[in-house]
Amino acid sequence: MEIGKELINGVCRITLNRPSVFNSFNKTMALQLQEALDDCAVNAAVRAVLITGEGKAFCAGQDLAEAIDPEGPELKSIVRDHYNPIIIKIRELEKPVIAAVNGVAAGAGANIALACDIVVAKKSASFIQAFSKIGLIPDSGGTYFLPRLIGMQKAMALMMTGDKVSAEEAERMNMIYKVFEDEEFEEAGMKLAEQLAKMPTRGLGLTKKAVNLGLFNSLEDQLDLEESLQTEAGETDDFMEGVNAFIQKRPAEFKGR
Repeated sequence: MEIGKELINGVCRITLNRPSVFNSFNKTMALQLQEALDDCAVNAAVRAVLITGEGKAFCAGQDLAEAIDPEGPELKSIVRDHYNPIIIKIRELEKPVIAAVNGVAAGAGANIALACDIVVAKKSASFIQAFSKIGLIPDSGGTYFLPRLIGMQKAMALMMTGDKVSAEEAERMNMIYKVFEDEEFEEAGMKLAEQLAKMPTRGLGLTKKAVNLGLFNSLEDQLDLEESLQTEAGETDDFMEGVNAFIQKRPAEFKGR
């Protein structure tokens, strides 16, 4: 399997598993990741998702040997059928999705990470918009997410130059949430994911939906959406549990319902 998947304390840990080629994507790995995300969406035991890489890299992007193989998929198909569905599934998954970037994240690998709800990185990790080096444009949502995260000027410069960005610099420019020391990284990333998995994940999913739609809505439309989603959140078991726990001065035990 080119995608590893295990359930730990409500967290589905998905591991990109082609370490000999720095976890670069081929068709098989892309389709397996899509399948894993689909399973996370319908599996009630999954309360949060963590995506990371095996070995030294998070993901080096597209396996170029496949991209130029006359018998392989065309570039159009790679973008349309491999990467675009991954990005849509991450954004539509009504559960927290954390990218735990354990090494270099380049090209599509960087942009898949940036499409996640929260990105944490190992101090030695880095991010590269590598597309310009081979005459391509950023795909996998890169032209959508990166300017929104760090602003148009900085994003354009990184996309055009292909400069490497260290994890610490990525945190400073608000590209990612947090950097951890290498020796603390794996434990810290899972601790964050497990923390989210124990929270009222229906409410977190509705928060994600509101933020997604807020990228397009007018203020008035967004206020109406907040009213609708807040009403929906108020009908969950987790809302009642949270209120009762607050009144009774005890820890809440959320179920994601």
